[in-house]
Amino acid sequence: MKQDAQLYKSLADETRLRILALLLAEGELCVCDIIAALKLPQPTISRHLGHLRKAGWVNDRRCGLWIYYSIAGSGDIQRELIPILKKQLLKNKTTIADRETLAGFGSDNRCA
Repeated sequence: MKQDAQLYKSLADETRLRILALLLAEGELCVCDIIAALKLPQPTISRHLGHLRKAGWVNDRRCGLWIYYSIAGSGDIQRELIPILKKQLLKNKTTIADRETLAGFGSDNRCA
């Protein structure tokens, strides 16, 4: 039960929801792309990504200097909630603006 509570608590933050929305829309992003899209400092983004990773929402992988994040969805609860989160988060005004900011960089100016 404690792990389930941690999973739900991790969703109770606007920044973490914005990160999840970006990852749900893009599939995988470098941490520097998330920082640029959300216009927040690196320590803030890293802290929130740590919460999401610990709760089982995201996976990370290192590629040279870069760390890439993607949706994990490994648990039963995550698998059931991901479609609901995707449907709701991707139509939110703030997350739409985040995706537009990310798209504005163009593929040439992104880490990936």
